Amino acid sequence: MKLTSFIIAAYRRSIAAWRSGGPSMKLTNLETIARALNSAGVPFLVVGGVAVVAHGYGRQTPDLDLVIPLDAPSVTAAFAVLARLGYRNDPPATKVSRTRELAEWNWPSIDEFCSHRPIPLTADQLADPQTRARWIGAQRAAVLAFHSKRYPETPIDIFATKHFDFATEHHAAKVVEIAPGVPLRILRLEALLRMKAGAGRPQDLADIAELRQLHGDLP
Repeated sequence: MKLTSFIIAAYRRSIAAWRSGGPSMKLTNLETIARALNSAGVPFLVVGGVAVVAHGYGRQTPDLDLVIPLDAPSVTAAFAVLARLGYRNDPPATKVSRTRELAEWNWPSIDEFCSHRPIPLTADQLADPQTRARWIGAQRAAVLAFHSKRYPETPIDIFATKHFDFATEHHAAKVVEIAPGVPLRILRLEALLRMKAGAGRPQDLADIAELRQLHGDLP
């Protein structure tokens, strides 16, 4: 279905919030990213702040949170699309030879390294369950952050953890058109609330409260 006036109003409230005191995500960037992923046949679900906005609560959100299947073909295709858009998941270079240190991956000494240095992952590494689990444990993070000089207002976080059955939620997703012919699949509200309850951060709990107030009684 097309974006309803209700969702458009929520986006406008969100844009106003961004302009009044936070990073500004351009909707044209969101359209570009969605169009590129769709054209490449990459299945994805929008979660996080943009999903909250799409479900009616127009709050500030600085990045685009995505869930993709963590199988090798999907991850490889997603990385290729993001690379074409100028996105990289490696942090800024430092005086230390990051290439040498990351190539070695000396465990468990990597734990100390990860505690203050974000480590990038290749598509093959993210798709490998064992490597992914080691990275999550060392980084103490659930998402892989991508940044683009071309689209600096729209950093992307790809979840490295599985929060639900992707095929089920992809089929049940709320589908909106961010632009004519550009569908965006939003994690359905009930699943989004469970995901946020599991995260349990102050912003997640605030989102749950606002969404429950907007939508009434929910499971």
